[in-house]
Amino acid sequence: MQTKSPPFEDLANLMTNAFGAAKGVSDEVRAAARARADRIIADMDLVSRDEFETIKIMVVNGQEEIAKLKAEIAALRKAAKAAPKAK
Repeated sequence: MQTKSPPFEDLANLMTNAFGAAKGVSDEVRAAARARADRIIADMDLVSRDEFETIKIMVVNGQEEIAKLKAEIAALRKAAKAAPKAK
């Protein structure tokens, strides 16, 4: 039966620990970058998704109302042209 060589075992442990440390540093850098990005976005005073959707609905409703009013104005103008003029 073969046993592991202590120098190779030490090297394997060292490599395992190094990879674990690198992953920890990577996680810390990612968390710091995300926190910084969150602060930048918060400083930009952007609207929330709910606010955007509310305004979007208001715009669509306003456009529909404008279209109705334009049609009503066109109908009134047509009726005014067709009506006999008073002397």
